[in-house]
Amino acid sequence: MKIAVLPGDGIGTEIIAEAVKVLKALDLKFEMETAPVGGAAYEAAGHPLPESTLKLAKEADAILFGAVGDWKYDKLERALRPEQAILGLRKHLGLFANFRPAICYEQLTHASSLKPELVSGLDILIVRELTGDIYFGQPRGKRTATDGAFPGAEEAFDTMRYTRPEIERIAHVAFQAARKRNKKVTSVDKANVLETFQFWKDIVTEVGQQYPDVKLDHMYVDNAAMQLVKAPKSFDVIVTGNMFGDILSDEASMLTGSIGMLPSASLNSKNQGLYEPSHGSAPDIAGQGVANPLATILSAAMMLRFSLNQEAAAQRIEAAVQKVLAQGLRTPDIHSAGTTKVGTAQMGDAVVKALS
Repeated sequence: MKIAVLPGDGIGTEIIAEAVKVLKALDLKFEMETAPVGGAAYEAAGHPLPESTLKLAKEADAILFGAVGDWKYDKLERALRPEQAILGLRKHLGLFANFRPAICYEQLTHASSLKPELVSGLDILIVRELTGDIYFGQPRGKRTATDGAFPGAEEAFDTMRYTRPEIERIAHVAFQAARKRNKKVTSVDKANVLETFQFWKDIVTEVGQQYPDVKLDHMYVDNAAMQLVKAPKSFDVIVTGNMFGDILSDEASMLTGSIGMLPSASLNSKNQGLYEPSHGSAPDIAGQGVANPLATILSAAMMLRFSLNQEAAAQRIEAAVQKVLAQGLRTPDIHSAGTTKVGTAQMGDAVVKALS
C-alpha cells in the first residue's frame, strides 16, 4: 500500500505529522513518500504542483493531503497560486466524488453554534461533485462586454457546465452511499433560475428511479442552507454540484463544533483517493502548535476504509478519537470550561495512546 504524503502549507505540515504518527502506530505495512505541494512546492520548484509530485500522486494508492495557501502568494498569477495544486490533482486523477461527513460527537454538542438538541446525534454525508461546474467550466476570463447594461465595459465571466455522465455518476455514488445509511438523498440545486441545475434535477430524478428503496427529495440551495441550521438532522445524504457543495459543507462543519473536526475524501472511479481535512492552511496560527489534527487523523481513517481496504484499522482510529474526546482533551478550537486544553502534538500523542 503506497501513500503519497503531501503536507502543503501553513498548519498542513503540523497536522499531517500527527496523522502519519497515528498511521505508523497501527503497525500496518505502508510505504509512505512525502513530496512538496502548494506554496511549499512553488518555493522549491517554481510550481504548486511539480511534475514529480504529480507523478507520485498518480502512482500512489492514496494521497494524504494537508492544506495549501498563504496570503503571501495572493499576488502571483492564478496558475501559480498554491490552490491550483488541489485543483490540478482533482483534474489529473479524476477525483470526481467528494465525501464530507458532518458528525457531531456527543462530547462536542456544547461546542456547536446550535442548541444541543438540534445537533445531538447529527450524522450528515455531503456528496459533492468535484470536477465540473463553474470551477472548471470553459470559457472563462475577462473581456469587453458587448451587451448587458454596460456594453463596452470591462467584464469577467465564468461558465457553469455539467454533462449527463458527470451528473449520473455522482448521483449513483450518492444513492449507493444512502443505501448503507438511512436511505434518503436530498439533491440540492437552483433549478428555478439555472438551466444547468434543471438539467441536474432531471437526471438525478432519472437515476433515483434505479434505487426504489431510497427516498429522493429536491431542495433549492438557499432553502438547504437555511434547513442546515434550522433542522440539520432532517438530512441524511446531500448530493450537489461543485460550488454549492463547497459552500454547504463548510456551513455544515460549524454544526459539529469546529471545522477542525471534519475529514473529507475525494475519490475517482478506481477508489484511488485524496484525503484531507475540510479546513484550510490557517497561516495565522501556523507554527504555534495549536491546530486541531483530528480532521486529518479522521481523514486518514477514511483513507484506510475507502482506498486501502482496512476497515478494522479505520474503526480503531475513529474509536480512539472518541476515547480522547471522552477524556476531555481539547485543542483551542473546541476547548471549553471543564476540559483540558492541549496542543497539536499532544492531541496526536493522545490518539496514539488510545489506539492501544
